[in-house]
Amino acid sequence: MSARREFGIALALLSRLPVRLPGIITASEQARSVLWYPVVGLLLGLALALSALPLQAIGVDPLVTAAVLVTLWVWFTGALHLDGLADTADAWLGSQGERERALDIMRDPACGPAGAAAIVLALLLKVVLLSAMLGYGWYALVVLPVVPVIARAACTGLFLSLPYLRPGGLGAAAGEAPPHHPGRGVLLVCAALCALVAGFAGIAMIISALATFLLFGRYLQGWLGGFTGDAAGALTEITECVALLAAVLVLTGMQ
Repeated sequence: MSARREFGIALALLSRLPVRLPGIITASEQARSVLWYPVVGLLLGLALALSALPLQAIGVDPLVTAAVLVTLWVWFTGALHLDGLADTADAWLGSQGERERALDIMRDPACGPAGAAAIVLALLLKVVLLSAMLGYGWYALVVLPVVPVIARAACTGLFLSLPYLRPGGLGAAAGEAPPHHPGRGVLLVCAALCALVAGFAGIAMIISALATFLLFGRYLQGWLGGFTGDAAGALTEITECVALLAAVLVLTGMQ
């Protein structure tokens, strides 16, 4: 079993980057690929920080830079998590608390008004919060890569803590046999490294992301009795917004 192949599976699922994966992907490989989600987040974060670097250097307005970065953010992920956010929002509004109806709505590829509003609000929040964060100078580029790492670590945590509800779905194999013991170690290492790299901002992002994860996970448990790939995408998007907000609040307080 190759770690490189498991990472490739995670990269192929969570990004638009072309990845060649010869042979049949086994359920065990897909389950262990969940542990690599934060590393995919790190690649995204580094790509965003490197893209912002020349724009910061020539003095481009932070709002313009933020808009460019969010566009790259969406392109890199193929809007996968935004799609999950939209489907989860539609299910939340349209199901009236009924589990089976919620799952049926999530299967529907159409995007309703709640889903459209959720996408607009998430993108708007990211642009505004990124713009505010970039206004605090070069330290923002150190903090930025931590955001997608934490969000994808939260997604990993979802696979480790709740049952996957959709047989044959995108994350079915990963949800059937998640590697709990090494998974917890990966999450602890991610938290330690994020706090080390980003300092107080990193600690604030970890705390806010953990609170979001616990509240969202508890709600999913009561609402659906588990989670779907759409819910994992929604958690990723929500956690990114919450982490950005926490970083902005800390940077504002440090001024």
